[in-house]
Amino acid sequence: MRLHALQHVPFEGLGTITNWVLGQGHQLSSTQLYKEEPLPSMQAFDGLIIMGGPMNIYEDSRYPWLAAERRLIKEAICAGKSAIGICLGAQLLADALGSPVFAGKEKEIGWWPISLTEDGKKSQLCSGLPPAATVFHWHGDTFNIPKGAVHLAESQGCSSQAFLFEDRILGLQFHLEATPETVDEILAHCSNELKPAKYIQTKDQIKAAPKVRFQSINTMLNTLLTRLF
Repeated sequence: MRLHALQHVPFEGLGTITNWVLGQGHQLSSTQLYKEEPLPSMQAFDGLIIMGGPMNIYEDSRYPWLAAERRLIKEAICAGKSAIGICLGAQLLADALGSPVFAGKEKEIGWWPISLTEDGKKSQLCSGLPPAATVFHWHGDTFNIPKGAVHLAESQGCSSQAFLFEDRILGLQFHLEATPETVDEILAHCSNELKPAKYIQTKDQIKAAPKVRFQSINTMLNTLLTRLF
């Protein structure tokens, strides 16, 4: 399968996704949108990997490439292609499916638990996954679950944590691809957001996560990717 990644900033890369793609024998290409690289044609890929970023999906004046990216995502969905969106990527998928994206009541930054919904527990995609897990978050915006999608996961700070549309479009508000190195990269560029709040951890709390926690979330992501693509 030919998978194409959309990356919005240099410090939010694919993390462990690259190893999974190559390990499965898939082809991987990418567009570095922050470099204003051209988007691919519909014929150039079979599935999309849409990464995160600190911007809002409607900041077109500051990030002129966002409008074209939204069109590409909508066209890909209409063409029957598969996609996974992470954080900002999930918000872009929700928008493409007709759901509003807006500022959440609480920002979630750091390691916070999510739980599968009852529908999530019944989903073949999530079969065998733990019913609850502590995962890495860095988001302020959220969205309504798109019409026709399965609401997979929720948290105390944000009800719309994950959704699946037509068994081929997966949105995750959280970062299962995270590694100690990618977390350090985000901290280096976005630590100004670490202001005391109910669901915002300190830098030390974030960095204290044990290796086994990263291994756990990376394993969950590998399972989801294998079933999705």
